[in-house]
Amino acid sequence: MTSSGDGLRGEGTGAGRGGEGRERRPPDPGPPGSGSPDAGLPNPGPPNAGLPGTDPAGDAGEELIPELAPMFPGAPAFLARFLPHAAPTHTGLHVHFCDLHAFLRHLHEQVWYGYLSAQLGDQSAVVLLFEGRVVTAASASATGEQALGDLLGLYEQGAVLSAHPLPPACAHALSGVGSRAWKFNLTEDFTGLHARPTGAILYARGEIVATMHASLPYEGAFPAPLRPQTLILPRSLAGWAHGQYTLTLRGRDALNAITDIHRGFRLHYGPVGLGFLRALWEKLTPAEYAVRGDLALHDLEPLLREFVQTGLVRGE
Repeated sequence: MTSSGDGLRGEGTGAGRGGEGRERRPPDPGPPGSGSPDAGLPNPGPPNAGLPGTDPAGDAGEELIPELAPMFPGAPAFLARFLPHAAPTHTGLHVHFCDLHAFLRHLHEQVWYGYLSAQLGDQSAVVLLFEGRVVTAASASATGEQALGDLLGLYEQGAVLSAHPLPPACAHALSGVGSRAWKFNLTEDFTGLHARPTGAILYARGEIVATMHASLPYEGAFPAPLRPQTLILPRSLAGWAHGQYTLTLRGRDALNAITDIHRGFRLHYGPVGLGFLRALWEKLTPAEYAVRGDLALHDLEPLLREFVQTGLVRGE
């Protein structure tokens, strides 16, 4: 696939047999919600979001497709525009009484699905979590890692933050929403979001999860990765994660199975510590190792700090 931020170009992958003659068609979501095009998030949409599992029962034997209301209708950032309305599990979080890194660690431990929204004046940012990991983000001027940095920066400046849960299928479908829409081709295993001028459709493995009253001025798709990858903070906010580290003689002994240092290290740090130390010896940065191992940076930072303090590694 090729992409364009202004429209769609190129060819998508060939349509699978699930994209031909499909009898089950989604209902027309109708006109998209209206909202301000200015920077910052528009006012939240109505609370009747209709998230999967919350719809009232319909006629017996009839399968209902939830129709979602957008949380921030008309938001300029694509991710914010397509986030469904969801009542917050946490709201009013502020830097004066809530450590955001500790809160993210808590959500990771809870294997949480949903999104965080931060607002400070006319500045805003949102991040999507999948399995407790930040997998995509958007702000007024950026997406991805830089937008995650924008959210953390806004929070440190006093932004109020809220956390909104989503069903896992919705979170997965939204995990591919970034700065560009791709040409849409429905295959039997398509997972992601299909947007058009009349509304949007969320898919999971070729099946419709929900429709939404949010749109693009053209037809496009945001395919979701099979397993969404964790976003890593940019160097400007987490320089330590992008640096190279050299093992000292003691650190190399910790990887040598015949030494007493190795036995003590293995008992203290376990397989996680051994894997991380070996990655540093192989000249991977902590950020590269986190992406490769699908790990959270906040779990590696205290390990690295101990490695440095105990003389196992040193920064280059």
